[in-house]
Amino acid sequence: MSYISKVSIDCPRKRPFPFDVPVVRYARGLDFSNPITFIIGDNGTGKSTLLETLAMRLQIPNMDGSSYGKRGFEAARALVEFLSIEWAIDRPRGFFLRAEDFGNLLNSIQNEDNRLSTFFEDIKGKVPDSIIKSMRDNSNYQIHAMHESYGQDLQGFSHGEAYFKIMNDKINKPGIYLLDEPEAALSPSKQLSLLYFIKEHLKNNMSQFIVATHSPILMAYPGAAIYQISDDTMKKVEFKETEHYSLTRSFLNNPEAYLRHLE
Repeated sequence: MSYISKVSIDCPRKRPFPFDVPVVRYARGLDFSNPITFIIGDNGTGKSTLLETLAMRLQIPNMDGSSYGKRGFEAARALVEFLSIEWAIDRPRGFFLRAEDFGNLLNSIQNEDNRLSTFFEDIKGKVPDSIIKSMRDNSNYQIHAMHESYGQDLQGFSHGEAYFKIMNDKINKPGIYLLDEPEAALSPSKQLSLLYFIKEHLKNNMSQFIVATHSPILMAYPGAAIYQISDDTMKKVEFKETEHYSLTRSFLNNPEAYLRHLE
């Protein structure tokens, strides 16, 4: 069973962006009664826009804990008033995880660490090393926040391991979890690990996952609902009916046919 049973975007506007993306035209009465629903489609069809608008409407926490008034949610702010949700049961807690936010978090921490290294290098030899270390640690508020949230510095992990550390920390109770292209941070084997993680979570928690993805590995999750967006429709499809499956299968069966013009 799911928390959200149906989602619709009912918007009379057709332009400019984001009103002209396919998901705005075709997201009518989407059946979200499955515990896990994948939203798939080509770039520009509105997968991420739909998840961002849902996240804003639900006001669930996101990666950096900031509000949805921040830069990057302009499309969601324009669409949220046109989004309607039908609930099967009372709304729970949840979390919104965008792959781009994950990368931005690690990059911003590294950039701040580099800046501080340069700054404190100038006073090295003039101030005891122990004091410099204390000053540097206290100055990098992002690392302090990371320790507070996750118990350690995520930079000590590989990209995929850090991603799983966050998921284990944030996806540990019943709730609605929105994942936007999680495969961007994960190798194929880690994507399989994510499927297992979701399966184990759902065995012990009544949760709902709504995932935007390009990954055929992820969308192969047994029994999941899949909505495929194109320029002229948005419809529920079976895994083997998806363009992602057919193209990937065709390529792997005969890569030479696709690559011969590159030689």
